[in-house]
Amino acid sequence: MTQIRAISFDLDDTLWPVAPVIETAEQAVHAWFLRHGPPVARCFDVEGLRRLRLAVAEAHPEQAHDLSLMRRLSLRLACRQAGVDEDLAEPAFQIFFEARNRVQWYEDVAEVISSLAERHTLVALSNGNADLALTGLAPWFRFGISAIEAGAAKPDPRMFHHAARRLDLAPAEILHVGDDPLRDVAGARRAGCAAVLLDRIGDRGVDSPVPVIRNLRALPALIEDGTATRSA
Repeated sequence: MTQIRAISFDLDDTLWPVAPVIETAEQAVHAWFLRHGPPVARCFDVEGLRRLRLAVAEAHPEQAHDLSLMRRLSLRLACRQAGVDEDLAEPAFQIFFEARNRVQWYEDVAEVISSLAERHTLVALSNGNADLALTGLAPWFRFGISAIEAGAAKPDPRMFHHAARRLDLAPAEILHVGDDPLRDVAGARRAGCAAVLLDRIGDRGVDSPVPVIRNLRALPALIEDGTATRSA
């Protein structure tokens, strides 16, 4: 039975709820345009800016994994269509990025992550563009890898293999924990990693091929008794 030598965590909806964070960040961008680029705010409400970002991602499928680039391109397009200086897009993006990283951890995160970090190497693997330092998690994590760095988004195995190379470990020595059965579980197993599904709501773990937990407090026991290592 392979020993787990590192644990990788998904971030959004695993360590914090992401929907309210993104909603708040998008509202902050719209409020910023009201003050600094009123024509943009008149042309696009929050939902309009969101639709524009999705359209840009659809138009650039080869780069759609780079969420920061898609956001920047869509903000530049909004400025162009509203007839204002496209350079306003960069400070608008910074408003989004700062707000996007003001996250509220789930109540079990600090306790469990800090304890695990005393005995295991922790890394983050996220399709999103959260910044470990800005979210306050950096002291417990060796590093974070985004889809931007890996060149592909989960469930593509490249993100997991990129982490394994940086850790100088075999994929089977890495346990991945995340909330998404496809992106996290299927992606990790395809890459040769062990996986645990974190199903906080209780609606994603039906017929799961890997152990399912409802909160992080159940994770250390799975690691200690070896259950997690049998999920690759």
